[in-house]
Amino acid sequence: MKSSEGGLPVRGVRLGAVRAPVYENKDRDDLLLMAFDEGSVGACVTTANQFCAAPVHLLRAHLASTPHVRYWLLNAGNANAGTGESGMDACRQTIASLAALTGTSSDTVWPFSTGVIGEPLPVRAICDAIPKAYDICDSSVAAWERASRAIMTTDTHPKLRHIQCEIGGQTVTLTGMAKGSGMIHPNMATMFGLIASDVAMTAECLQTLLGHAVNHSFNCVTVDGDTSTNDACAIVATQMAGHETICDPASPEAQIFASALSVLADDLAEMLARDGEGATKFVRVICEAASSDQDAHAIANTVALSPLVKTALAASDPNWGRIVAAVGRAPISQIAIDRVNVWINDVQIVENGGRHPKYTEQAGQAAMNPVDIDIRISMGVGSGYCRVMTCDLTKEYVRINAEYRT
Repeated sequence: MKSSEGGLPVRGVRLGAVRAPVYENKDRDDLLLMAFDEGSVGACVTTANQFCAAPVHLLRAHLASTPHVRYWLLNAGNANAGTGESGMDACRQTIASLAALTGTSSDTVWPFSTGVIGEPLPVRAICDAIPKAYDICDSSVAAWERASRAIMTTDTHPKLRHIQCEIGGQTVTLTGMAKGSGMIHPNMATMFGLIASDVAMTAECLQTLLGHAVNHSFNCVTVDGDTSTNDACAIVATQMAGHETICDPASPEAQIFASALSVLADDLAEMLARDGEGATKFVRVICEAASSDQDAHAIANTVALSPLVKTALAASDPNWGRIVAAVGRAPISQIAIDRVNVWINDVQIVENGGRHPKYTEQAGQAAMNPVDIDIRISMGVGSGYCRVMTCDLTKEYVRINAEYRT
């Protein structure tokens, strides 16, 4: 099962993107409204950053109040984080404006913001633009494409994919988009993962399946080690696919959907890593044969996050000592060094804790030259496994973030 590039219309979903403006000096769409038919339910995983933004607080409250969702309201260019009670009031005003326009309850509106932290949200501009976004909402492929661009910040390109599966003799569609290229690190990062499906499923089942998919995709991506204040992966199920409602996450029908969801989330997460700010390489750090999946994640994440490893990748330098040094400082209780083996792509560089006897610098250089690189680490002590996606760390990353507000 594979996802495909671009969006597909999803029954019960309409989208409208406009310029509010939130970005005062950019001529681009920066406000997105997604509308869902009555009966739709949602699930969401939000940032682990304790200094989370106003929209995250309100999104969590709305999700706790009711599983039903009618609208997602998203803006780019302003995070509405670090704004205190005035930021909460600003977010409530935008929600109330949409609820009044559409005659829906405020707790069926989910807010999302991304952009600069600490700046007041331009409430009036957003509220004035909401009717314009509502009026142009439609379900077309073009609407999905425009929406995927409206949520971008430092992204170099939109991230939009779709996948279909068959449940109960009916075709179920999932279309997802993501944004993010910096301040990306588990748990949840500067990213939106926004997925819509016409699957018929309870909110509880949807939440369980989303949590699993996120843990193996968006929570296995790191660009720079900074976990954002804002971000979320959300999914809506419009109940319109025509099959019987799925209630049990362990059922065969749920597992079919879970497989499609996991593939879509994984492919979107890979797009985030490939579009890391200033990135020239896409890297998978794979840890296997660890004592547990948790240890494998700790090891892979430590290597993927290491500035020394990432700068060596940027230079295509096979400085493998940086890899084993990162393995050694991973936050796990014990490492059996004499069982550790390491490969860069197909070239084994470490055998039983030491330099492989047939390793050459020329072979290491050849392994480091490609754009796509796999660093595979076998710990030799168990069956624990994890794969973390990352990118290199370049001078361009420094420039982008030094000039972010200018």
